[in-house]
Amino acid sequence: MIHGIGIDIVDVKRIEQAVRRWGGRFVERVFTPEEIEYCLGRVNPYDSYAARFAAKEAFIKALDPGVPVFLREIGVVRAASGRPGIRLYGNAEEYFATALRNGRIHLSLSHDRGCSIASVVIEADAP
Repeated sequence: MIHGIGIDIVDVKRIEQAVRRWGGRFVERVFTPEEIEYCLGRVNPYDSYAARFAAKEAFIKALDPGVPVFLREIGVVRAASGRPGIRLYGNAEEYFATALRNGRIHLSLSHDRGCSIASVVIEADAP
């Protein structure tokens, strides 16, 4: 059963401006250490930061925008195959585990023409 669907699009330049303006304060407040390491290893880290930011926003929309979670509690990870996924931490992890016991998160990311987009589908077992 589909619990929720979320989609978000981010202008890469907006993320680049935030990183250049606020530096580590912005990056460390929004992204996990693993995400930061991954993005800094890319030719254009801003595309990757923007895609991860979009994924976090899309996840919140799919979960429930009223649930208080911090962006840093939502991490984008990559499987050995390269497929993106989401790993939850802190309050986000606790809420998800309690509300959607056997929930599954599906994530798709893309970049094009200065924009990054993410789509999240959350599946849950029928109540």
